[in-house]
Amino acid sequence: MATTIAQNTCTSCIDRPIDNDGHLNLLVIHDDRVVREACREAGISLGYHTRATESVEKGLWFAESDNVDIVLFDWNLSKNAALKGFKELKARTPGCEVVAIIQSGQSQSVVEAMKAGAFDCLLKPFTLQELKLTLEKAGERMKQTAEKRAFLEQNKSARGFGNIVGRAPEMERLYRVIAKAAQISHPVLILGESGTGKELVARSIHFSGPLGHEPFIPVDCGSLVPGLIESELFGHVKGAFTGALQSKPGLLTIADGGTVFLDEVGELPLDLQSKLLRAIQEKEVRPVGSTKNVPINVRILAATNRDLEQAVGQGAFRRDLYFRINVLTLRIPPLRERRQDIRLLISCFLEREMKRSKCLYQVSDEALDSMMAYDWPGNVRELENCLERCCALSSGPIIHITDLPDSIGRREEGSNLVSAGAGITPIADLERRAILAAIGKLKGDKSKAAKVLGIGKTTLYRKLKQYSHLAPP
Repeated sequence: MATTIAQNTCTSCIDRPIDNDGHLNLLVIHDDRVVREACREAGISLGYHTRATESVEKGLWFAESDNVDIVLFDWNLSKNAALKGFKELKARTPGCEVVAIIQSGQSQSVVEAMKAGAFDCLLKPFTLQELKLTLEKAGERMKQTAEKRAFLEQNKSARGFGNIVGRAPEMERLYRVIAKAAQISHPVLILGESGTGKELVARSIHFSGPLGHEPFIPVDCGSLVPGLIESELFGHVKGAFTGALQSKPGLLTIADGGTVFLDEVGELPLDLQSKLLRAIQEKEVRPVGSTKNVPINVRILAATNRDLEQAVGQGAFRRDLYFRINVLTLRIPPLRERRQDIRLLISCFLEREMKRSKCLYQVSDEALDSMMAYDWPGNVRELENCLERCCALSSGPIIHITDLPDSIGRREEGSNLVSAGAGITPIADLERRAILAAIGKLKGDKSKAAKVLGIGKTTLYRKLKQYSHLAPP
């Protein structure tokens, strides 16, 4: 049984509208009739307009004439034919997402496919469920890309740099530094509180520079399973550990020629920090279980919401690695330091909700005043989640103050209680109770809990580690 091992590489695409009936066009190119028919039937079951062919030449013609959105591409063709046909396919239909079908055990083919711009790789033999999950992921990517492009096209005046929204003086200064960082190849350390948009800044640096056509691979260091971090970053060989049924290239190898974004780099264990430092310095990695080094050629962008200087002083972060990734530093201002952008962000988020629900949402003056006065500790992510919640729960197109969460819409009432002599609960205790209550209500689903609470998954996991040493509330 095979598993999907590739990461999104965010290949460039042109404006490709989804069909008027809302369905996606799927093309299957494979010389094995059984595999081809299985893929075709899976596509039809998902509601995709599906065509299948055994010929790359016919496939190229279908791709252009049908304005194809997703392609399942047979990589196990004759030598060099796969790469040549793949590149021709991407050149003729650069907006489509291509999934390479590769025989299990051919790790070099996986690397070649990802470098060429594949969205994902499906390893044979695969199950029907794995096939459908891969197609659903590609379809969701296409729809999100189309929606995002339409949204950004209508909001060009709101964009400051790349896809970042903001016109405050603090953001203008940030844009100037991003523009300079995009043109160099040195490591960049992006600092900012949770929810400020560190990955968005990293993507702007990558796609605005000369490496924009190469892979961009984000790695959430805080959410990786500790025992598998090394394998994810550096790869492993078959039999390196229990469950390693085949060799797998690491993310630093797959991103060859592009950028690896290490989000929450401060969460890496010390032993991995030393290996990462060596990989950056020597430009090579050693897969787990291997005796040979593999050369790499990647740019490193790192981000954290922790004080790394303090972590260095406490011995929790290597000083030499800190200086290696901190060649250039970018600090993203929290939303409370650029309140003038709150109206602009609200407008952009509501415009997106209108695209989804076909409802023209507006915010009442009273609700807007409360949102402008709120400090937004979760920053832009919290604002976005707040508006999504309001639109989902609102009884009409007008968002009133009663539709806002209590922490935002009833701040004045809370102040009156305090002045009347009500007891004050420390913020840390309130935060702890809210996090544990959310996880309990969502039956332990931490990802959903983080989204509902308006915080990042990394922040949630870090808080839970802190709570493990405390008595139950």
